[in-house]
Amino acid sequence: MKSIDERLKLITRNTVEVIKVDELKRLLEEKEHPKAYIGFEPSGLFHIGWLIWAFKVRDFIEAGIEFYLLAATWHAWINDKFGGNMETIRKAAQHVLDVLEALGISKSSIKVVDAEDLISDKEYWTILLRVAKNNTLARMKRALTIMGRRADEAELDFSKLIYPAMQVTDIFYLDVDIALGGMDQRKAHMLARDTAEKMGRRKVIAVHTPLLTGLQGLGRMNPQEVNEDVQATVLKMSKSKPESAIFVYDSPEEIEAKLLKAYCPARQVEFNPVIEINKYILFAQPGFKLVIERPEKYGGTLIVNSYSELEQLYREGKIHPLDLKKATAKALADLLKPIRDYFEKNVEARKLLEELKKATITR
Repeated sequence: MKSIDERLKLITRNTVEVIKVDELKRLLEEKEHPKAYIGFEPSGLFHIGWLIWAFKVRDFIEAGIEFYLLAATWHAWINDKFGGNMETIRKAAQHVLDVLEALGISKSSIKVVDAEDLISDKEYWTILLRVAKNNTLARMKRALTIMGRRADEAELDFSKLIYPAMQVTDIFYLDVDIALGGMDQRKAHMLARDTAEKMGRRKVIAVHTPLLTGLQGLGRMNPQEVNEDVQATVLKMSKSKPESAIFVYDSPEEIEAKLLKAYCPARQVEFNPVIEINKYILFAQPGFKLVIERPEKYGGTLIVNSYSELEQLYREGKIHPLDLKKATAKALADLLKPIRDYFEKNVEARKLLEELKKATITR
């Protein structure tokens, strides 16, 4: 078993925040195998933004955490994914499991839970009603951005207001110690912590990963106007906006074509999707080095050994955006090769992928 400090480093690396680190350290001291979970909404095809949490799951497993993966099928139904077609939602859930398998995260290393199993238990609904009793309507509305919705959308569909309560209930029902999610899930986790205090339950520790900016970037948006809600609902890479995303099964040619069109202003690293792919995905891989091939008259081949070095060179204008895009495309295509190979060899997974592609186009 790794030391407490080693496990703590694995869990917290490549994250935006942990609420709270001292609680996490105490948990690791008290429990040899704490329980953690992430819930994913089966709402489309797996894009590279989701790799951030997938790699984090690998870290949790390596740190000796008992990990639960919740396929939030009913949550996706409430959120009108695939037009509320539950059969397609279930297929999308299996697609995510296929990608995780390709990444080396097998069902034997995690516990997969289906939301359909949760809602069939009356105890789940007992907890949900208690959660609802301990919260106001305004509090639930404020949390709606966790599902990519505005608060006023609940005026037309009351079921949307059940969603935040369900997410809190998931945490309580599974009795997990740690909740993993992107920064877009922060409000749900804080709601769970606040509600736990009211209900006399243990507060869940929240580990938040960064959101990957969509390929279209800020556009004409002022960086100072970007708050948590804007990033969660507008800027982040999304499978519902194919033009903003790179999918894990994309060919090297598709990856390069998408990145060549990506928002990547010279010297700017904030909300720069090409820079972020390097920071959150490529340099998150142990031993990664970015090889930037340039003509001799522009300095020749440049090998960047760390993200901090890349950021400094880019801010100083010593790396041209076009060179960065091409180097990033090649490195990303190499990283995704095992996933492409998996879908090439696994007939059932490939067939399911093609079905979901059609469903995504026609919805």
